[in-house]
Amino acid sequence: MKKQSRREFIKVFTMSGTGLFLAAYTPMNGFFKPGDDPKIFSPSVYLKIDNNGIVTIIVHRSELGQGVRTSLPMLVAEELEVEWENIRVEQADGHPKYGNQTTGGSQSIRKSYEPFRVAGATAREMLIAAAAIKWGVDVKKCYAEKGYIVNKSNGKKLSYGELVDEASKLPVPENVLLKDPEDFQIIGKRIHRTDTPDKIYGKAKFGIDLVIPGMYYAAVQRCPAIGGSAKSFNDSKTKSINGVVDVVKISRGIAVIANSTWSSFKGKDALVVDWDLGPNANVNSEIIRKNLESKLNEEGSDIEIIGKPNSDFSNNINIEAVYEVPFLAHAPMEPMTCIAEVKNGKAELWAPSQNPQGLRSDVAKALGFNEDDVIVHVVFAGGAFGRKLVSEYGIEAAEISKASGKIIKLTWTREDDMKHGVFRPASMHKLKGAVDGNGNPVLFGHHVIAESISAQRFYRALPVKDSDLGEGTKKLSYKIPNIKISGSIVPTHVPVSWYRSVYHTQNPFAVESFLDEMAFAANKDPYEFRKKMLPDNSRLKAVLIKAAEKSGWYNKLEAGKGRGIACAECYESYIAQVAEVTVINNKVKVDKVTCVIDCGIVINPDSVEAQLEGAIGFALSYVLKSKITIENGGVAESNFDEYEILTLNEMPKVEIEIMKNTYKVGGVGETGIAALAPAVCNAIFAASGKRIRRLPVELS
Repeated sequence: MKKQSRREFIKVFTMSGTGLFLAAYTPMNGFFKPGDDPKIFSPSVYLKIDNNGIVTIIVHRSELGQGVRTSLPMLVAEELEVEWENIRVEQADGHPKYGNQTTGGSQSIRKSYEPFRVAGATAREMLIAAAAIKWGVDVKKCYAEKGYIVNKSNGKKLSYGELVDEASKLPVPENVLLKDPEDFQIIGKRIHRTDTPDKIYGKAKFGIDLVIPGMYYAAVQRCPAIGGSAKSFNDSKTKSINGVVDVVKISRGIAVIANSTWSSFKGKDALVVDWDLGPNANVNSEIIRKNLESKLNEEGSDIEIIGKPNSDFSNNINIEAVYEVPFLAHAPMEPMTCIAEVKNGKAELWAPSQNPQGLRSDVAKALGFNEDDVIVHVVFAGGAFGRKLVSEYGIEAAEISKASGKIIKLTWTREDDMKHGVFRPASMHKLKGAVDGNGNPVLFGHHVIAESISAQRFYRALPVKDSDLGEGTKKLSYKIPNIKISGSIVPTHVPVSWYRSVYHTQNPFAVESFLDEMAFAANKDPYEFRKKMLPDNSRLKAVLIKAAEKSGWYNKLEAGKGRGIACAECYESYIAQVAEVTVINNKVKVDKVTCVIDCGIVINPDSVEAQLEGAIGFALSYVLKSKITIENGGVAESNFDEYEILTLNEMPKVEIEIMKNTYKVGGVGETGIAALAPAVCNAIFAASGKRIRRLPVELS
């Protein structure tokens, strides 16, 4: 994206004589007015101020529980000098005019930090200019404060609402001055989330709650083997169930339409379908595992080479290890759901999507419509973790609506979501290391063996070096003279997709666990071993030191207990975590996690802490319990009795420290996951002497 001036972030319009309308946007190629054809540009958010002084922020990202509907408006309010109580938030529909709307990669704040602040600062300067004109004074005699422009000379005030019409007629100022972080009054403060009250009192409408007048309910029976299809079906029992209205065939299965969710579920279960199980009917987890394992003795394609890693290191202490992780389901509390109305060549959808533009595009393609004829309304998501980046549930709802001529609310059951979703790839990791006679690392090698999400979903011929396999292992901060990172893409019929922190859920597990093995081989303390490899000015070193201090790294623990440490950098943030565990009779209990993060400038500390606590609980689920297995071409697990997650009583004590600085804003919600698995597994070794190289943890 080309660099543009701050002026180009902003365009100002009158709101039919009732207010000031600024379009703050990700720079593309133009502007639009309300009612104009929006195809010539892509705004990312709108700032509106009406004659009552109410400021409305139209948020273009999705609220998944991460607090974006609070943090983004805080950026505008800070620069605009407005009372927080006068901020209102609206959710944008999915449309290219908003720029990139994908909520993933911890980018909502990272990508909006400057544009939102510029929008607020520009509005502030224009309101000051409008007041100066009214009073006939120099703009330097005026300043903004709590929704008013104040005249320094006499203390007179004009509210923003009184000034918006005049301000909207003024030219847009260039290179507006943004606040020094030392002067922040809102950014960095603990502000309660705007969406919390409605969620507490049941007013918030999640996708699964939404009701549209005249809608019917639908459920879909899908092939038990991934890639299979229906040859024929018998719906006589289904149609005898009270409430069932119709049965239609769609691209991914057979849909039952009813006048209630329960009737659609019962009707789906009563369907008799003759399935063509397809080419994957005999595939199971062991076959997939052997496919990964077959690459262990190969070199793989180079991803990153530093120094001379192919040299002879036989005079050093050499170690090797293989690490392994399984497929994982996203398993959000709210399964897939979408309402669709397709009629007269147009489609309108209501969905808890992380990718409304992608959903819009995919539905248009599936129905043979133009994208301009598809509207996607974004609603609250009851969890997502990457699962709602994928569009198949919306396509299904649209296909059912088109086939039936009805407004359709499609709801997946938990079993549907577990068996027919998309998954975090399984992977194997072969690591090699060498330390010299003084215990200094001289070689680090990591061969990543996995399916590539980007290759499977977009471009199968993608070179390994350009794929996503190296995320979380290449460009390490550790100063090791000889490094070789390589990869082998192993295709699988199991649909894979982005999972919270993506490859940072697996590569740092292998990297940071193996560094502990190298430290043990060198007879070095794991913390000191890492610290020595990091430059003094390293932000990663700073969080590592702080985590060790805060956790009491050198404090003695009783028998059966252990501490493990790990650190990682991802999404432009740096994190170190120390886990304390108890191992008794081969049972692991995580007692405490100390977490230190450097995510640059912090918008809302409350949100940062909540996301980190959630990330730790989320990660502990797959460290200790969760895995997806494949049997007869399909997923064996069906619900939380088989795909186990952490329970409330298993959540450890969590202590969080946020480093204070003014570095660029980084990610949080996914960063909190990256170091947790190795920290826990390193702690298990410290407590029991047993190395964990395969997840989930099994000691017996």
